[in-house]
Amino acid sequence: MADHRDHEIDAPARPIREGRVGLIVAGSMFSGLVVSLVLVVGLFGGAQEHVIMGTALLGWALGWALLAALSIRWSDQPQRWAIVPAALMAVAGVGLLVFKPDANAMNLLGWMWPLALIALAGWMAVQARRNLRSLARRLVLYPLFVGLVVAAVGGSYETIQEQVDRSVTAMPGHLVDVGGRRLYVHCTGSGSPTVVLVSGLAETSVYWGGWIAPAVAQNTTVCAYDRAGQGWSDPPASPQDGVAVATDLHTLLDHAQIPGPYVLVGHSTGGAYARIFAARYPDQVAGMVFLDSQPNEALTGLPDFPSQYSIIRRASALFPSLARLGVFRLVNQFASDPLPLPTRDEERAVISTASLNRIQRDEFVELPMTLTAAAALTTLGDSPLIVVTAAKGAQAGWLPLQDKMTSLSTNSAHRVLPEIDHPGLIHDRPGAAQATQAILDVVASVRSGAPLTKS
Repeated sequence: MADHRDHEIDAPARPIREGRVGLIVAGSMFSGLVVSLVLVVGLFGGAQEHVIMGTALLGWALGWALLAALSIRWSDQPQRWAIVPAALMAVAGVGLLVFKPDANAMNLLGWMWPLALIALAGWMAVQARRNLRSLARRLVLYPLFVGLVVAAVGGSYETIQEQVDRSVTAMPGHLVDVGGRRLYVHCTGSGSPTVVLVSGLAETSVYWGGWIAPAVAQNTTVCAYDRAGQGWSDPPASPQDGVAVATDLHTLLDHAQIPGPYVLVGHSTGGAYARIFAARYPDQVAGMVFLDSQPNEALTGLPDFPSQYSIIRRASALFPSLARLGVFRLVNQFASDPLPLPTRDEERAVISTASLNRIQRDEFVELPMTLTAAAALTTLGDSPLIVVTAAKGAQAGWLPLQDKMTSLSTNSAHRVLPEIDHPGLIHDRPGAAQATQAILDVVASVRSGAPLTKS
């Protein structure tokens, strides 16, 4: 009897039963997911792309480190191999945070990380099969490994497809040096005044080529361009506010030798950029058209906009990373768009890129300062101005602020379109026809000196 008791006392502590390792696997991976989400949506919500991706990797590194540490300490199936993904993801995350790669560097990394991720996922699958005897291997780890491979395949496809798009799509315009960077501009038609089309946030020059630019070109010179980092244009060194955008446009028009004065046409946030340009270079502006333009008072005069802005600001920070995985390219394949071919396909391709989504995030972050700068324009004198408002789906307070913009000129008109929504002014043929007519009416007023009709 004594020998039996002595044996019980001297025996080593019984390891946690085999089934417990499954809880460790599930808990560790869930912890990694939660920490990543807390970092990218909460603590660092709205941050630049390298911060979002870097902190997400650090969150997952923690998950893998927990798996290694807890399984070694609390189970009879130590998963020491998990130290490898923990270390690799930690190094990659810290590297992104320390070196802060720009858009070009991130695009270059797009050729490398998918292959590395596939290799890592395959190696981890082999290690899990050898070292883990638990249902969690099939229910937790294998699906996770498949997800990593799918992400890598999507990332490879996106990187390759972006290169293919740029190779097979002809650049109808040309690139102009604006001081160490190049901006893209495409002018068609002939005659004066020159119409300059300023795109909305998360758009490029492409969508103007569907309905509006070809129609305006039949009457006068019309130019569409890509802001820094959009479409064909080189990315900026750092996020740009509205003043920097307007300065870029002024330099572009000067270096490209596009004669003024100009009729500026701004859609959505493009209207705010156009107003900043007009405030800084008033002698170069002969007239303006605001196509459902973002009002200066959006954050104070639109009851729903501040909360919407806060949500979208955080969400938009995730878009570049999602775009690099090919998510937007997949989604946009099923999105309806009434733009004519081939503009429709070009539009879908360009709005799917990580570069454009990166600039969208930056412009959205800078939006409060952009709207403040746009308020510097207090008068256009008697230069013709037409405000076109898409009333369908407009949020509370939108129409009064649209009407207020007509006070910028003593020669203005406000045209409210009850059956057209915000994107429809460019994408839908009926809305684009109304937008085109407003542009041509301002051009005619500039040429003749006659006042605009109010209808």
